[in-house]
Amino acid sequence: MSNTDTAVKNTLNTGRRRWNATDLGLIAVFAALVAGAALVPGLAVNGFGVPITFQTLAVMLTGLVLGPGRGFAAVGLYVLLGLAGLPIFSQGRSGLGILAGPSAGYIIAFPIAAGVVGWLATVVIRRTTKARALWLFLSATVTSVVFVHSLGLAGIALNTKATLEQAFLSDVVFYPGDIIKNILAAVIAVALHRAFPDILVRRVRRSATQPAKA
Repeated sequence: MSNTDTAVKNTLNTGRRRWNATDLGLIAVFAALVAGAALVPGLAVNGFGVPITFQTLAVMLTGLVLGPGRGFAAVGLYVLLGLAGLPIFSQGRSGLGILAGPSAGYIIAFPIAAGVVGWLATVVIRRTTKARALWLFLSATVTSVVFVHSLGLAGIALNTKATLEQAFLSDVVFYPGDIIKNILAAVIAVALHRAFPDILVRRVRRSATQPAKA
């Protein structure tokens, strides 16, 4: 094997982190957390029947605690199980038919949002030591606005034939609750990071200090 081949192999090995049994267990636990949050009875406050639930809190918390890869996997597992037929979407719904309803955009956005806010959490952990809860809250809020709400109102507009203005007005009612849920997600995430630093904090610090190989 040439020196170049060896260098490439070493770089791939150091850059790739395999998930162990603990990682898989965390993915399963947080997928169950999102499912449990979805099953808490929600309050439908807009005209299209999309309920307010604790689901966005669980999605953001998953990403903030697990990071991008495992956060995406956990919420993605939840979505796949729901689409496969388990009644774990809000109001006990399930199946592919959910993708034709007004909640479709939100459901599609959840794994993406978990991955994005997880990546932002790693940036916050790497670059800050103070006011970390504030930065995690801002990360969750930006992610929810850019991904969850944008895709959510797009799903409403496409599946209900509503105008974008009508979809926006039906989506904006979720903002006050999401702010509160994002505050809770950030506070809980910081507490979990302190209590269990091996879950994400030490991973991020190890990757930040790991020397690159040429």
